Amino acid sequence: MSLACENGILKYLFEKDGIRINFMEVCGTHTHAIARAGIKALLPDNIRLISGPGCPVCVTAQETIDAYLTLSERDDVIIATYGDMIRVPGSERGDNLARRRALGSRVAVVYSPVDAVDIAANNPDKTVVFLGVGFETTAPGTAASIGIAKERNVHNYCVYSMLKRVEPALRALLDSPDFDISGFIVPGHVAAIIGERGFDFLASEYKKPSVITGFEPEDIMGSIYSLIKQIRSGRAELENKYERLVKKEGNIAAIDAIEKYLYVRDDVWRGFSNISKAGFGIKEEYSDFDAEKRFDIKTVLKPAPAGCLCGEIIKGRKEPLDCRLFGCICTPEDPIGPCMVSGEGACSAAFKYRSLI
Repeated sequence: MSLACENGILKYLFEKDGIRINFMEVCGTHTHAIARAGIKALLPDNIRLISGPGCPVCVTAQETIDAYLTLSERDDVIIATYGDMIRVPGSERGDNLARRRALGSRVAVVYSPVDAVDIAANNPDKTVVFLGVGFETTAPGTAASIGIAKERNVHNYCVYSMLKRVEPALRALLDSPDFDISGFIVPGHVAAIIGERGFDFLASEYKKPSVITGFEPEDIMGSIYSLIKQIRSGRAELENKYERLVKKEGNIAAIDAIEKYLYVRDDVWRGFSNISKAGFGIKEEYSDFDAEKRFDIKTVLKPAPAGCLCGEIIKGRKEPLDCRLFGCICTPEDPIGPCMVSGEGACSAAFKYRSLI
């Protein structure tokens, strides 16, 4: 944090003006970076950082998790997934892909969807279902895997799309009557795909100061400094402090991949229920690679686990330490909700770095 101190950032932040300010970071990587660096403890009492819906695993609906757990029971299916999804619990405590694998289900952890295509090519007697979780950051790779499978004639590969769009969720928060956020630390990874223009609405429509930033402590402290400067000068703008990666127009090739294979649809987020245009489905012309159609997947609405506040934490209405299950009944070793499991979850960050917050 020496750079922040040398630049006088902390001194500027501690200039009291009597205003209580809440900033929301909308990226799980930012949440963990903030906790790891102890940034919250450095800030004056009137400046508060609140975690938003920045963890794609965490916002995946309970009924979606139950649906893929049911799918894993099939002898003709191999579930391919990123590691974060392995221990996300279903509606029955302790039921997750790790347990299903121990009971005989075929579950493979992959680093990219192309790995899942390779598994399908090497197992022609099985159907490989890739759990396509993520925001716009992972959507291009997931989308491109469909094209790769088609080109390679790997027709026993399909995607269960859980892909989400960040903007509609933020609009849902901003339109809620009790939303008390003064400005946003914008997710750099998502902005790298959809560009600055993808977050213009925060300042232009909702008059919220916003800063796109990277993930080093200096980046984050600099973004807080910029947000405070905007507020004290009465401005509401979108600033790009991550120009080394984020361009105004975004990543054109990545956007093209999304638009070629995916379409925008309504989607259910944990804590929000249904949000208009908040997800991606697989286009009809590629329906052979759509797990929902191939297996006629139906979801059944399930309540959140008793006492779990993940839904409220995702929306920034509660913090991990507000949950009575945190750290005693719900731990990384025996999680109740996904916020304690994922490497981008707010509860996971609070537990791992609790001595610094």
